[in-house]
Amino acid sequence: MAGQAPGRAGQPPAPEQGHEPGSQPPARWLGALRRARPAAGLVLPWHYWWQAHYVDCLVDAGRRELGGGATPAARFNGPDLPSAGHLASRLVTGIRLRNALTFVNSYYDDMAWLALATLRLDRLAEETRRPGRRRNAAVRASLALQFDAACTDDLGGGTFWSKKRDFKNTPATAPVALFYARTGQHAKAQALLDWLDATLFDPDQALYLDGARLNPAGEVVLERAVYTYNQGPVLGALLELGGEANLARAAALVEAVDRKLTVPDSSVLRCEGTGDGGLFTGILCRYLALAAADRRLPGATGATAARLVTDTAEAFWSGRRPVHDGEAGARLEGKSIFSVDAAQPAAATYPVGAAVELSTQLQAWMTLEAAAAVTAAAALP
Repeated sequence: MAGQAPGRAGQPPAPEQGHEPGSQPPARWLGALRRARPAAGLVLPWHYWWQAHYVDCLVDAGRRELGGGATPAARFNGPDLPSAGHLASRLVTGIRLRNALTFVNSYYDDMAWLALATLRLDRLAEETRRPGRRRNAAVRASLALQFDAACTDDLGGGTFWSKKRDFKNTPATAPVALFYARTGQHAKAQALLDWLDATLFDPDQALYLDGARLNPAGEVVLERAVYTYNQGPVLGALLELGGEANLARAAALVEAVDRKLTVPDSSVLRCEGTGDGGLFTGILCRYLALAAADRRLPGATGATAARLVTDTAEAFWSGRRPVHDGEAGARLEGKSIFSVDAAQPAAATYPVGAAVELSTQLQAWMTLEAAAAVTAAAALP
């Protein structure tokens, strides 16, 4: 199982329907939000951040291609189709075109996820000895200005979620902190993490709550929901910054995830449904994989992180179902559909004829890529 990823199985990106091997695919790309008739796809809403995570998945696949020698035969979707890195670059172009010729939108978390993805895409380009797109650096420069504007002293710090500027939350603050950490702005990143710890960390659960807002009386009101994906980028930022205090917080967070966010009597992470929630557990797995490979953490913590990732990936893999004859176009027959919930088989959550959402397939893809990374890290001396 480890090392295999779903690619675009069960969820074909819309622009390349009908593409034939050996022909030149389009210079732009987008993932279809759900497997549906083309006419239905024209009226689907726009989910910028789903596409940003699709870029990240393609970068993961590109890293595996690199490990396979980066030859056409190692390409994740076949030797006659573009490399994962090229496809990711086309996807970034598609995001700009679909987003009204800009990378700026109304949600700071959306923009943070794309900034992080393009940063990883450029690092992949460096590793494959190809120059990164200057376009990607321009994307990040533009979005960094948005993040700076969203990080204010209101509510004591943190990052606004949207341009309504009425709510600061973990979904925006954590990936912005991670972006700052990965671009050398360590003081900004640490300030955001300290705000999260002071404002949204729940000591009873040792997990991070969703967000905080001011009520009409001027009092801070907490949104106390706990989501799997919020823990992921906090973990990533703590690991990126390092230092004794941050690493201790990272280790405690991994252990809390194991205690509080798994399916009872298992090491399979709970999932959060469809729609946006269909991405949540995959995002957490991405950052748990980093913890699993981090030798600065206690060995038991790394082993816990690895177990959570691989057990969840195994559940997704064993619960997949094939696309049946006549259920979709011929190019999808024999591909796999992955469940909404790792603890349930895809035959139950996506029976034949059900519309399959992109978010849920990306979640499985992220989880499988995380398991592949954990397995590869474990093989290192």
